Amino acid sequence: MCRPHATGPPGPSPENRTTTESSAKNRSVAALTTTTPSTEIIMAATTLTMPAGDAMPLAITSPPSLGGTILALDLATTTGFAIQTPDGAIASGTVSFRPGRYDGGGIRYLRFRAWLEALVKDVANNGVVYHEEIRRHLSTDSAHVHGGLLATLTAWCEQRSIPYQGVPVGTIKRHVTGKGNADKAAVIAAIRARGFNPTDDNEADALAILLWATETHGGVR
Repeated sequence: MCRPHATGPPGPSPENRTTTESSAKNRSVAALTTTTPSTEIIMAATTLTMPAGDAMPLAITSPPSLGGTILALDLATTTGFAIQTPDGAIASGTVSFRPGRYDGGGIRYLRFRAWLEALVKDVANNGVVYHEEIRRHLSTDSAHVHGGLLATLTAWCEQRSIPYQGVPVGTIKRHVTGKGNADKAAVIAAIRARGFNPTDDNEADALAILLWATETHGGVR
């Protein structure tokens, strides 16, 4: 790859070298204290396979309120989501951010960011995001994936001024099943008893987070 070559006037004469080097040092210090805006490239949403429910209109509030849209997320390579709109309608499902065979490890986070961007018009105005807060992982790989998704989510929320809150796993399980150590099958059964039909534990967990958020007003009661 060709690199551009800098051009300029001839180098300083020996008698002016001290002055020139001093100026260069001053410019270097100035450069270190200057903030340069970064340019961010977001992957096109067409690279994602998203459920039809993802396109539902949304909205949010700060502090959390039932008057706006609520987005609940169970973060994982296959992320579960549940969305309640201001009129009370609920949509839920799962979306996969699994990298392809020839993709780099960071592609899942770009895809997640692009998926969030598809929701920004609905969530950024008057909404709130809740996510499952996990303190212990079964494997190092799952910890890395969850940490990357959480960092992407919280950075996105901060950039968009969207309030967000983590909810401990035990709190979620206790709310829907009565037991803080309930297994996945118990959570799925409890969600189905509420009239929902989750396809897997990821969607069930997201719905459980949403129910906790709406029924406790974000833990206020």
